[in-house]
Amino acid sequence: MSEPSPPPPPPPPPRHILRSHSSTVTTLFISLDNERIYSGDAHNNHGLLGVQEWGANIITQGCDNKLHVWLRVEELPGIGGSAALSESPIPVLQYSMDVNALNYCRFSLMPLPPNDSISGLSSKDQSNEALIALPNLVESSEADIWSLPSCSRVHAAIGKQERNGPILSTDGRGNQATGIVMSLHLFEHDGALRILIAYESGNVALREFDKSDRTTSVEGLGWKVLWKVKLHAEAIMAMAVTNDDSMALTVSADYLIGRYDLSSFVAETHRTNHPGNGAVAIRDDGRVCAVGGWDGRIRLYSTKSFKPLGTLKYHKTGCQAVAFAQTLSAYRSDEDEDGDGMSKQEMEERSRWLIGGAKDKLITIWSLMALKRT
Repeated sequence: MSEPSPPPPPPPPPRHILRSHSSTVTTLFISLDNERIYSGDAHNNHGLLGVQEWGANIITQGCDNKLHVWLRVEELPGIGGSAALSESPIPVLQYSMDVNALNYCRFSLMPLPPNDSISGLSSKDQSNEALIALPNLVESSEADIWSLPSCSRVHAAIGKQERNGPILSTDGRGNQATGIVMSLHLFEHDGALRILIAYESGNVALREFDKSDRTTSVEGLGWKVLWKVKLHAEAIMAMAVTNDDSMALTVSADYLIGRYDLSSFVAETHRTNHPGNGAVAIRDDGRVCAVGGWDGRIRLYSTKSFKPLGTLKYHKTGCQAVAFAQTLSAYRSDEDEDGDGMSKQEMEERSRWLIGGAKDKLITIWSLMALKRT
């Protein structure tokens, strides 16, 4: 009789632990070249809901009902060991706009390529242009789309004027009120503008602007519901979408992970053994996801089969944010060294980073291993 195989080794500890915050870490972002990490917390009443790098700019959205666009600081302190970060230089504020932060819903940014037709702007105006989706300024169950840097609203009150669309239901409750907007994702599909909205009711709706002769709208006119589905019985706490806009994942206070195919309009759930999840992220190849739990643990799954790939244990409570670094194939894979002197080996290691932030005020950086076969 053969002896039982030994249990798998426990996951390694975090590669780095950052102690730069004095309150709950609420948002994380890592730059496309894996050289800069941005984080925000819930300090006082002006906590950050979202932060993102956009070219030479940084966008921040706070609970003070303001969205700011800053000029990115070029020289930032490095990280090392578990020491606290030194005080960073303050970026230059370029412009701001009023937003509705009552939803605690993060913005969704869609940078525009040159000569993009859906914005209605000339190529000269689009040198550094983007569309940004936010909750409506007055009605928290609707969404607006704004143009940056002009700060002009191009689509208002999306979701106000509904059209009939296929309704998918898994719990028999039918088409009920959606509640407030919890998460947004703005993207382009075959030349048309689309927006994916997750709601307090557990619904997710995909809409498309179907007026090809117009580039603006009011009162939600021109926005067609492609489908609406309800997989969660509780409010959706977080949503993530793949880089190619083909699939979305949602998490909630329940046991479920919702999976949505944005091309075939098929939705399904995976039941986990752990209720209460507050964050979700998808690796840029679309094959692996990370789910941050209210118990502080970060759980890794295959997005295809939902096979568990590992559990990262360090945070004591409430993982509120997770973010994957860019995989090596997504950037500089043909270079032995980048412009800042980072070697190919260092680039490869950073491409395996996963970052987590939690209520314990800590940011953990994990170096993932053996996640190629999913």
